[in-house]
Amino acid sequence: MKKHILIVGGGYVGLYTALRLQRRLHRELRGGEVRITIIDPQSYMTYQPFLPEAAAGNLSPRHVVAPLRRILPKVRILNGRVTQVSHAERTVTFQPAEGGPRRLTYDVIVMAAGSISRTLPIPGLTDIGIGFKTVGEAIALRNRVLRQLDVAESTDDPDVRRKALTFVVVGAGFAGVEALAELEDMAKDSTRYYRNIGPSDLRWVLVEATNRVLPEVGPEMGKWTLEQLRERGIDVRLDTRLESCVDGHVVLSDGAEFDAETLVWTAGVKSSPVVQDSDLPLDERGRIKGTTRLTVAGTPDAFAAGDAAGVPDVTNPGQFCAPNAQHAVRQAKVLADNIVRHLRGEELVEYRHKYVGSVAGLGLHQGVANVYGVKLRGFPAWFMHRTYHLSRVPTLNRKVRVVVDWTLALFFKRETISLGEMEHPREGFRAAVATTHR
Repeated sequence: MKKHILIVGGGYVGLYTALRLQRRLHRELRGGEVRITIIDPQSYMTYQPFLPEAAAGNLSPRHVVAPLRRILPKVRILNGRVTQVSHAERTVTFQPAEGGPRRLTYDVIVMAAGSISRTLPIPGLTDIGIGFKTVGEAIALRNRVLRQLDVAESTDDPDVRRKALTFVVVGAGFAGVEALAELEDMAKDSTRYYRNIGPSDLRWVLVEATNRVLPEVGPEMGKWTLEQLRERGIDVRLDTRLESCVDGHVVLSDGAEFDAETLVWTAGVKSSPVVQDSDLPLDERGRIKGTTRLTVAGTPDAFAAGDAAGVPDVTNPGQFCAPNAQHAVRQAKVLADNIVRHLRGEELVEYRHKYVGSVAGLGLHQGVANVYGVKLRGFPAWFMHRTYHLSRVPTLNRKVRVVVDWTLALFFKRETISLGEMEHPREGFRAAVATTHR
């Protein structure tokens, strides 16, 4: 009997699940007994741990993404969004990038839709805020930071200058700390090319609602990271919330007020909206209710993993697996194997992991790590951060390209050019047309 496996989402879980299924079911795929489809808005998977280095100019943006069609030649890739899942009917509503929606049928579904930024109803947040989950956001942020240096260099107004050189990051987890550290390092390095801007003119503010930074690396390493950030002149404000940022006027819960042109929001994530538009069971946090076998609780022919699923942690009863890349990649392997077992009528196995630890980059040659209980800081941690993530990047092609980028960076200074006009490529042409028809 022919089976159609539909994977919603082409991120970590989607890509690695399809890659393993492609290897394990190669005979069935070749014979037409099994079909695999991935639906995702993008035609690539983003390796998010490398976004800070892409934003800082250490890596080419194209080298931190993996093209789905090249890696998965036996899998059908559809670009668009799933707007509704009706598992009772084994159908999804697919909205392609162009044209009207259509219904697709399946036999087995894998919910790997991932997450989006979790925002709060803060006045002005949508006006100046930018997330840090996609390669587009990372490069737009890089262009914005460098553009603000150009603005500050070219103005005589002290208020405009001060606002342009003030950068705010909300959220002190991995994304926030690594983004801030890499961008601050890049901006400070870039000041050598400006006559009237020095490193001391830059103001970086890290806002965190809890009382610690980088909780993933443990209290000791988190405290060391906090000290390092403050030694670099970064204004770290713990137990503080963002109250408002209307027109760039930032108001914090500790009473501080100042103007800033740039605000990066990394304060948590939530499940992709598609999980709300399905008939699959959800838990109290709005995630798909998963099981230790990576199936959807009480639902046949349905699997889920990654950020969009609440997967119980069998090594820590009562807790759930954290929404991070380490779990997603490992879950994908078990999930794919369980799908094969499901198709063959075999017993499924539980997802059980052994905690490896965490690593974080803090700019060029700086990092922090807590791996198997071994705590590292500075250059050794930075080297381990790069080595670990290089091993996780899919395909040899991407690994080689990343190494080449790093090697070139050893001998040549990184580019510090703002290409923000790439985000609005038609503006120049429109201006020319307007001038012609005056």
